[in-house]
Amino acid sequence: MRPDGFIERQLHEQGFSLVGGTDEVGRGALAGPLVAAAVILPVDADLEGLRDSKLMTAKARERMAASIREHAVAISIVRVTPQVIDRRGLHKSNIRALRAAIARLDPRPSYALTDGFPVSRMPVPALSIKKGDRVSATVAAASIVAKVFRDRAMRRLHRRYPAFGFARNKGYGTAEHWRALRDVGPSPVHRMSFKGVGRDGTIVAESLEDWEEEALVADGES
Repeated sequence: MRPDGFIERQLHEQGFSLVGGTDEVGRGALAGPLVAAAVILPVDADLEGLRDSKLMTAKARERMAASIREHAVAISIVRVTPQVIDRRGLHKSNIRALRAAIARLDPRPSYALTDGFPVSRMPVPALSIKKGDRVSATVAAASIVAKVFRDRAMRRLHRRYPAFGFARNKGYGTAEHWRALRDVGPSPVHRMSFKGVGRDGTIVAESLEDWEEEALVADGES
């Protein structure tokens, strides 16, 4: 099972000339932005090594992101700040970011693919795909673009707020991160609506899955 463009080719044969895939990164982090990206690839694009971003090292993602930028028909990136997440809510922010990423593509795709769950009120016909970033080339490309963009942003934030180890944990709830929150309290880029971060936080952060831990180790080694 790999993102070989089969789904996109099937849609192209049905008359959908431009297919855009979208995915988001940072949904479960305690700090930093939520980032959604959308990508349209040429039907005949052959990006060797294209994979789900979570299965790649940091260096491989950077190389693939450069290749995607070189070959893509269109790319868009949407950044949602912690303040907007706190005000609007995580799920609503996530849905709006994915929708906006597709809407901002120029040219506008004729069909959209999303990862995992349907996105309401898409500006074009859309299909949600289970594990989409592992089977759809455009969704996989979007996941890579979004993660590279967000990882760079978290490294910049690390320089401003070094106590939290953002360069290593990318804002996720590692032991180091939780310890810093207890010792010095949240920074201006933390999500106060998350439980354990803000006093009245209610959103339970996603625990780091095995692949995320592996990705963070790879980031630290690169």
